[in-house]
Amino acid sequence: MSIIAMIPARGGSKRIPKKNIKQFHGKPIIAYSIEVAKKSGLFDRIIVSTDDEEIAEIAKEYGAEIPFLRPKELSNDFIGTKAVTDHAVNFLLNQGEKIDFICTIYATAPLLQEQYLQDGFEKLSNSDAVYSFSVTSMPFPIQRTFKINHNRCEMFFPENYSKRSQDLEDAFQDAGQFYWENLNKKSKEPLFGKDSIPIILPRYLVQDIDTLEDWKRAEYMYKAIYKI
Repeated sequence: MSIIAMIPARGGSKRIPKKNIKQFHGKPIIAYSIEVAKKSGLFDRIIVSTDDEEIAEIAKEYGAEIPFLRPKELSNDFIGTKAVTDHAVNFLLNQGEKIDFICTIYATAPLLQEQYLQDGFEKLSNSDAVYSFSVTSMPFPIQRTFKINHNRCEMFFPENYSKRSQDLEDAFQDAGQFYWENLNKKSKEPLFGKDSIPIILPRYLVQDIDTLEDWKRAEYMYKAIYKI
């Protein structure tokens, strides 16, 4: 059985320049994803898909492989992660690699812990599902949320205004850390569908990093968790 980790890390990030290799508590943030993949003991190969030579060199320093440089047409702001994963899979298959499972791990996931990667693989490999991925609970009932329309409030679900929060169904969101796929099975369902197993992470281990404010919050969270 062949199990591959794939970390997408394109260059050219705009909101946080050089985001994937920016220093995070003393080392490039991508190093955390590479290191947690290694610590998990799950993977035959850990590869980084990048279009950027500097990212490639840093990823190699921390133990990842760079079997290809990603084409420019798969490295713009509009390309989704699925297309990048599929490109990596197809490249490896064309090189004669046999892959049973692939896990896409985001380069900006310094709070990821190996136990959740292991849990995702175990649950997926012992099921008839096609995917497993990291999720976390919403901090507030989505049934009582509202939008602001012309400087006035308007509920999405006004019928729930008088309901107690404990009487409303829990909701979850993508935690944006890892995505397992069993390549021996196929699905027509979306990732957030019935062919996916959710791996639930506590909210204190989840932080999207899209802006400098997100980055600073993630640094505070990491410092509190690991007491550095």
